Amino acid sequence: MAKDALIVVDVQNDFCPGGALAVEEGHQIIPIINKLIMRFDHVILTQDWHPAGHSSFASTHSGKAPFETVPMFYGDQTLWPDHCVQGSVGAEFHTELEWTKAELIIRKGFRHHIDSYSAFYENDRTTPTGLAGYLRDRQITNVTFAGLATDYCVAYSALDAVEHGFAADVLLDACRGINLGGSLATMLGEMRKAGVTLI
Repeated sequence: MAKDALIVVDVQNDFCPGGALAVEEGHQIIPIINKLIMRFDHVILTQDWHPAGHSSFASTHSGKAPFETVPMFYGDQTLWPDHCVQGSVGAEFHTELEWTKAELIIRKGFRHHIDSYSAFYENDRTTPTGLAGYLRDRQITNVTFAGLATDYCVAYSALDAVEHGFAADVLLDACRGINLGGSLATMLGEMRKAGVTLI
């Protein structure tokens, strides 16, 4: 499995039950992910890492509520509850996640004016995180995704992996979705169409 990497997406307190942007049953994937971490030679984590007052927070926009959409310079942006604020307990990895084997942590969403779903790009689709270069330097050709949420950060990461020429698998039993306005079915379809392997 030297050419394979496991990418664990955003298994943080705020995305698990009790968190500010909890994904239903999000904590249930952690035992599955912990077993995967033991199996893979290369493990990479992503971590949502927003400054306070981030532009994707509904609280930053007067009169707006979470899950409304506003135009940004890079396109429409869903507004979220304040979550994964830098240094907060909500931004920490879930305490049950056995993440210390990870050789790289990609922090995303730390630029105040750009949100970030993908492990590869900010939402402007031009600002890279550096992950693609890291994988190539390590001669990794296959990436497997698990984490939160299936229809946002996992899906966008998998789509970008394929675009960069990596073989990409998404382990659906090791993911959970938000399903905002039918987003889960939409993004599962987008991934299949792009050549992501859904397992």
